[in-house]
Amino acid sequence: MSMPFYVSPEQLMKDKADYARKGIARGRSVVVLGYDRGVAFVAENPQSLRKISEIYDRIAFAAVGMYYEFENLRVAGIRYADLRGYSYDRSDVTARGLANAYAQTLGTVFTQEPKPYEIEIVVAEVGENTEHDQIYRLTYDGSVADQHGFVVMGGAIVQAEETLRERWRPGLSLGEALTIAVDTLAADPNGDETRTLSADQLEVAVLDRQRPRRKFRRIAGQLLEDLLNTDSEISDAPELDDDRPGHHDVLMGERRETPGTEQPANPEGRDPG
Repeated sequence: MSMPFYVSPEQLMKDKADYARKGIARGRSVVVLGYDRGVAFVAENPQSLRKISEIYDRIAFAAVGMYYEFENLRVAGIRYADLRGYSYDRSDVTARGLANAYAQTLGTVFTQEPKPYEIEIVVAEVGENTEHDQIYRLTYDGSVADQHGFVVMGGAIVQAEETLRERWRPGLSLGEALTIAVDTLAADPNGDETRTLSADQLEVAVLDRQRPRRKFRRIAGQLLEDLLNTDSEISDAPELDDDRPGHHDVLMGERRETPGTEQPANPEGRDPG
């Protein structure tokens, strides 16, 4: 009679953790960092599959790892936020509450399922001022960490964290924050030549406290190129949406011209009225 195969709980948890960490490290990094008007999200992601998304009015979500796993959690987070905001009040939907809900799911999967989730998540909420901004990092086993200033997930995070620790400071403009984030993503972990990342290779979004109600906006196109250009005079995103049809959660810096003039009627993206 054969003896049943036995693995100690300590070894089982260690094997699961190693498996999850290896899967996460294979992906491209995501950087989340605070700036003077809110929280910026930057990912090297030339695909149409999003790593960064809006959850609620003041809350956003970023993730690395297996897409279908964190996409399921993203959708669940939106449902959680909508239900809580409808049942109680919109102010009762917080990043802390959402992070706790995600932690319970991740912890349950890690301990009870044969395969853990190969993902890491950041849930961020923009406050009335910098001191009230919140950034929570959740790992594959359900652990939650309250991050201050910045966080990087996926890829070679040790070198990236050192770079951010040296260069990040409170009160950065959006252009300065994006430049630091892109330089961090472009650095080679082996010390080889730094890569050049163009705007079309990046996924960028912000939670901007100065915007009305919904604080989340993606940044792309000419506006992103201007923000990454150190010689450009543009250092922040406009507070109002582009004057163009289509999805209004994307800011591209498109301008409307007033008839009879060659100058843009809306140079700063503000209401001409």
